[in-house]
Amino acid sequence: MGGMIQFSKHGEAGTTDGYLAAADGAKTGIVVIQEWWGLNDQIKGVADRFAAAGYTALAPDLYQGRVTQDPDEANHMMTGMDWDGAYNDVRGAVQRLKRDCETVAVLGFCMGGAITVIAGVKIPECDAAVCYYGIPDKAVADPKDMAVPFLGHFASEDDWCTPAAVDGLKADLATVSTPVEVHTYEGQQHAFFNEVSAAYDKSSAELSWDRTLTFLKANL
Repeated sequence: MGGMIQFSKHGEAGTTDGYLAAADGAKTGIVVIQEWWGLNDQIKGVADRFAAAGYTALAPDLYQGRVTQDPDEANHMMTGMDWDGAYNDVRGAVQRLKRDCETVAVLGFCMGGAITVIAGVKIPECDAAVCYYGIPDKAVADPKDMAVPFLGHFASEDDWCTPAAVDGLKADLATVSTPVEVHTYEGQQHAFFNEVSAAYDKSSAELSWDRTLTFLKANL
């Protein structure tokens, strides 16, 4: 449905590649942020699903073309990523969508979920944030400073975004003035939304998708 484009970075010279899935006449955009695997076909498919639902979606390529299926390599690429540069890429993607859309949400998975929290705290053009199982270090972005409506999806058996970490996130978000929803999917593991992952759970993925569309409709 979509195709690759280039768009301007925020605050620095140069461009970033991204996968754009446009919905005709859409006034709402979604920036879709990759897992640690890179901008692969699964993430492009999520952008296509949003376009089919009536949202123009843009998935920036934060790894500059690198994609892997190996967890060790994915961890290496994530830990070696220029996080300031990734912020500029994501903010540039939001700004690109704002050329045609009145409101833009940021939505991400795993590493992209952590970046989504950062976006909701630090990107002024962001209008809503939808996070799938990702929480950044508070030194990078404190959830207490969340400035937009926030929706979080987490798994009860996640050993990265642990139940304790999610409880801490909920406590921080309890102090913000914007609408907040945080859902935990019992018995599920990290990456339950990813249909090519061994952790995929169809019922939880579909429920979280329905909740996401309801949230976006209500807040954008």
